[in-house]
Amino acid sequence: MGISRVQLISVIALLLFSAVMVYIGFSTRKKTKTVDGFLLGNRGIGAWMSAFAYGTSYFSAVIFIGYAGKQGWDIGLGGIWIGIGNAVLGCFLAWLVLARRSRNMTRAISAKTMPEFFEGRYNSPILKFISAIIIFVFLVPYSSAVYKGLGSLFNTIFPEISVNICMLIVACLTAFFLVLGGYLATVYTDFVLGLIMLFGVVAMVLIVVNNPNVGGITNVIPRLRAVEPDLVSVYGGKYFTFLCTNILLTSFGTWGLPQMVSKFYAVKDEVSIKRATIISTFFAAFIGVGAYFVGALSRLYLSELPTAGYDAVVPQVLLNALGGSGFFSNAVLALILILLLSASMSTLSSIVLTSSSSISVDLMPQLVKDWKDKKQMIGMRVLCLIFVALSYLFATMQIAIIVSIMSFSWGIVSGSFIGPYLWGLYSKKITKTGALTGMLCGFFTVVICTLVNTLSVDFKAASANAPIFGVAAMAVSVIITPLVSLFTAKLDDAVIIKAWEAGK
Repeated sequence: MGISRVQLISVIALLLFSAVMVYIGFSTRKKTKTVDGFLLGNRGIGAWMSAFAYGTSYFSAVIFIGYAGKQGWDIGLGGIWIGIGNAVLGCFLAWLVLARRSRNMTRAISAKTMPEFFEGRYNSPILKFISAIIIFVFLVPYSSAVYKGLGSLFNTIFPEISVNICMLIVACLTAFFLVLGGYLATVYTDFVLGLIMLFGVVAMVLIVVNNPNVGGITNVIPRLRAVEPDLVSVYGGKYFTFLCTNILLTSFGTWGLPQMVSKFYAVKDEVSIKRATIISTFFAAFIGVGAYFVGALSRLYLSELPTAGYDAVVPQVLLNALGGSGFFSNAVLALILILLLSASMSTLSSIVLTSSSSISVDLMPQLVKDWKDKKQMIGMRVLCLIFVALSYLFATMQIAIIVSIMSFSWGIVSGSFIGPYLWGLYSKKITKTGALTGMLCGFFTVVICTLVNTLSVDFKAASANAPIFGVAAMAVSVIITPLVSLFTAKLDDAVIIKAWEAGK
């Protein structure tokens, strides 16, 4: 069987893409000889690199395929509010509220990771230990979900090849440049990947809108209304509550995710923070709104939900819109494939770097004597390889317990950390006990809600309610942390002065 034109163009694009990633890995390897250099790029990352690193880590292939397909099919144009919320609340407000204080305080207490922040800010090794365990247990399985968005479109272009091959390409490339160049390699890579994502989304929107199935931007609302009136509802129609929950979880959830807030630690200066705030907001708006908009148009392309489920919605739309044999259509389809690879690699590298540091930097020094410098560096590189391999295996094997953990990972991690982290940046009155209680209450909110829902209904219902549990956990963490701090022993003045005064 011969290779088609679209397959040939896609293979060439993949080879060029791979070559760029390999070059970045080699070019940055000499600048990551210290732990600070490997994890934070020696805290000298400028505005554009920081903004793109944040934005590309935010949006994995899951948003383009799973989320955009599901929300677009069910909610229609109302799903665009999720993209807007991600840009305004998850990017603009997050940078405005967290970035400057995170950068200054982590420098003052010499924290390179979120667990180290908790230890230095609250003078508490136990907070460091617990947070590192939560990161390891729930982020490593979550990384396997990053591969999820690749399968359907890859099968569309290469139906003869196993999806596992595509995931293996992502795993190998990510492991290569991450092990060599650490965070510096990821920010350089993220800049390239971000440009690809922007071009890909613009091309995707233009082609899908101008296809005869839609007939141009002026026909979007009339044709969707003809399919189902709720699809053009400004408030998401009957899905209003679901829409609000997802906006809150996917927007404010980033405030407590270690792989996201760590981007603030590495920013070069406060001028870069101001610029990065604007850049990342516009980037998120383009990507988020574009993805959900394409998903909303799926009802104009497909008469019924594909047998493969929501994950097949957007790939089927793209196949219909780009089904011609022309060079341009083939090139755009190849570009979109690279877009999904880009989104996956960026998010995966960020999660893996965070997970490996939770073991090598946060846990091992407490368990092994003289675990410093060279041992930490070797440990992080080895762990990066191990975590990439584990995420690949989890994705291919579809282990039931791993799949279950993935459903709750975003909410449980952010729900545990957002209270102690946010209040730690803004209030001198937060105590060690308050931070610990807020972290544990956020964690157990998801656990208890899941158990109750599973016992009263079933686990499928609990998984469907995972976003609600995550939002509840974040609210509990933010409320409980200062409340318990009112009645527990205050921190020593020396701890406050070192962390707070330098970090405000």
